[in-house]
Amino acid sequence: MMTLEEERSPAEIYDAHFVPALFVQWGPVVAAEAAVQKGDRVLDVACGTGALALAAAAIAGPSGSVVGLDANPDMLAVARRKPGQIEWLEGKAEALPFPDNGFDVVVSQFGFMFFEDKSKALAEMMRVLRPGGRLAVAVCHAVENSPGYHAFALLLDRLFGKAVGDAFRAPFSLGDVGRLQEICRQAGLMGAEIVQRNGKVRFKSIDALVSTERACVWTLGGVLTDQQFEVLLKESETALRPFVINGGKIEFDMPSLIIKAWKS
Repeated sequence: MMTLEEERSPAEIYDAHFVPALFVQWGPVVAAEAAVQKGDRVLDVACGTGALALAAAAIAGPSGSVVGLDANPDMLAVARRKPGQIEWLEGKAEALPFPDNGFDVVVSQFGFMFFEDKSKALAEMMRVLRPGGRLAVAVCHAVENSPGYHAFALLLDRLFGKAVGDAFRAPFSLGDVGRLQEICRQAGLMGAEIVQRNGKVRFKSIDALVSTERACVWTLGGVLTDQQFEVLLKESETALRPFVINGGKIEFDMPSLIIKAWKS
């Protein structure tokens, strides 16, 4: 018999575990960096299950509007269950299905690392912004700056080889200011600014962190056998112990880098 977790889609697992542990805290941060205001028309690119779109909608209010766009229909299916008057659309960042100059604000958090053509996606985001509109795009900083995840990546290297560790490192691949600046230049964003903001990773236990990472189709999903998973769980108790706080919860820093730009 399948467990409840096995019956869930990857998008449902993401929403139930990753969003509260990592991503919900960033919605208000990215919205603030984009200076979302009451009445704004906002586009959230790679909206996932809606953490940032919901934060933007709370600020824009009923006089504004928010569109959440994602290439993954399963993510959108979960997003559509959320409350609020948000329009959820399927589409790719590299070919936004909107006319020029239609939004006051374009935002994106923690999806940019996975775009096929990152400079094209940035250029598209700027295209749909109105003159004077604001852009904010958040990516994970380098894994070395997130101590718990760095320890976990090194543990994966040691136990299963660098290929498995690097699969886990994929979301951290754009954690480099110089590389982001080059992508901005390629996209024609000459006045872009890149800022660092700090957040936390919080799971209820080491077991919860490891189990969630194993279920993530974008990193370790399908990579480890059941036997390898048991080894990883056991070894993680030692490797991640420095990050355990009261009651067995685990917490550590996870900074982000945010691209900020304005359309002249």
